[in-house]
Amino acid sequence: MNHNDDRPGETGHGPGSTQGENGRIDNPPKQNLNRGPNAILDVIRQGEKFLVCSHSRPDGDAVGSILATGMLLAQMGKRADLVTADRIPTMYRALPGADEIRTAMRVHGPYDAVILLECDGPERTRLRGLEAFFTINIDHHATGREFGDLNWIDRHAASVGEMVYRLVKTAGATVTPEMATCLYTTVLTDTGGFCYGATRASTFALAKELTEAGADPVRIAQDIYFSTATSKLLLLGAALSNLRREGRLAWLWVTHQDMVRTCAAEEDCEGIVNYAICISGVEAAVFLRELPERRVRLSLRSKGRVNVSKIAAELGGGGHENASGVTLEGPISRALDEILAELRPELELLALGGRNAEEPEDAFAWENREAGTGLEISDE
Repeated sequence: MNHNDDRPGETGHGPGSTQGENGRIDNPPKQNLNRGPNAILDVIRQGEKFLVCSHSRPDGDAVGSILATGMLLAQMGKRADLVTADRIPTMYRALPGADEIRTAMRVHGPYDAVILLECDGPERTRLRGLEAFFTINIDHHATGREFGDLNWIDRHAASVGEMVYRLVKTAGATVTPEMATCLYTTVLTDTGGFCYGATRASTFALAKELTEAGADPVRIAQDIYFSTATSKLLLLGAALSNLRREGRLAWLWVTHQDMVRTCAAEEDCEGIVNYAICISGVEAAVFLRELPERRVRLSLRSKGRVNVSKIAAELGGGGHENASGVTLEGPISRALDEILAELRPELELLALGGRNAEEPEDAFAWENREAGTGLEISDE
């Protein structure tokens, strides 16, 4: 698929739908249904060709779920295009079938349906042309919305990959070693290495089943966590030099110039926020990255006592209760003031419960609580 191609797209159709003269779907059969795997499989069985995609800047859950869904469709005798707007991060390119995911900015079809994985709306894909097709929406985010023609949202699932696994089992398909590898990757990465709040006994049971089906947990962990690019470490150094703490809240940031100076790619930013949330006594953390156009992308993390998805949603973003994101207007100092104004009241509520007397004071505590004070950064 040529990402420079802006031709008017050919259109597909949802099962039972009709196509209007302008190429748009007229009267899709059942709008805004919220159903489970059986309803999705009914649509798949009726169709022949599908588009499978996820959000831009794909993470492990997105990549692994796209690949596993493509493998399921192939087992069912269907054709599928696997598409993302951004390239696959290096750490996931070793996944089976990763070279089959194509990068594009516009889709053309024809498709019988689009299977959209872990998005709160079609715009999150940054793909143009999706509106022409019947949409199957599969999501597990706390901020998930029923925007599709057919919706399956399970906010208790540890990853969308877990939901794809249930789809595979419901279909009676085989979980091959290749599929198990992709699905294990979704669980490992979206639980933060089995650390986030969605991790429960069923998560480990799923990991066990995927391991028994052929996934190699050691190899997958090494590919993801022990294959760090030099540019990422240099960028991490820049971020850590900007680390600040204020009681139970910590933040760090990088500028666009830091990205250029370290030759960092966008994927090198993944996980940097974890160095702030891992601090003893910190309950919420933020990583801010200045974009070339001067907007600021924020990654929010929580240890479970602050719902960062709610805060992100109020600012136009979304995600999980313990891991969310949002993009704000710059400069960094403005974006920092805006997010701290949302987070401070939440942390103050925790403080009302009384500070743990055994919790040691951090010598690096950020003592000045005035918004923006001490943030010495050039907006030039």
